[in-house]
Amino acid sequence: MNDSARERLIELVGELAIEHGDFTLASGKKSTYYVDMRRATLHHEAGPLIGHVMLDMLEEAGFGAGEVDAVGGLTMGADPVATAIMHAAASRALDIDAFVVRKAPKDHGMGRRIEGPSIAGRKVVILEDTSTTGGSPLTALEAARAEGAEVLAVAVVVDRATGAKERIEAAGVPYLAALGLDDLGLSPQ
Repeated sequence: MNDSARERLIELVGELAIEHGDFTLASGKKSTYYVDMRRATLHHEAGPLIGHVMLDMLEEAGFGAGEVDAVGGLTMGADPVATAIMHAAASRALDIDAFVVRKAPKDHGMGRRIEGPSIAGRKVVILEDTSTTGGSPLTALEAARAEGAEVLAVAVVVDRATGAKERIEAAGVPYLAALGLDDLGLSPQ
């Protein structure tokens, strides 16, 4: 992994995405800090770095060139991560598409649950910006499998160390995280 890119990403996530206070997470759990990754994933410097750091991590985990056809996850947290990886891959002459999993199928048009190039019969990695319990990636994983995709792994930018890894691995896929709480100077809650 490109250590300088990863170190810069750690700095940017710390500056842009971490808020201290009293928060209720999407999982319903309470926390004294909140990792608002959209402040990083949609940032002009951090977003592209996320794409490269995540792509490096996937390659190091054995999901390199030619192994992954597409990346995506449940909208909204996964969307900018998938797009960043797609662009990072293109800059390396790799063909990786991005896709978006809706929370529910559209009730009009073609009624799709998954948007973007078809993932049927393709090897995919499910993404999330940060995960507490793994609920969003698991929802996306099931939708991708129902669409006929082979899910290779779940990859998150920041792991909060609160059970997501265990739940994802129990679903039969590897769980990868680019950054942990130690990297960001935070402790599990």
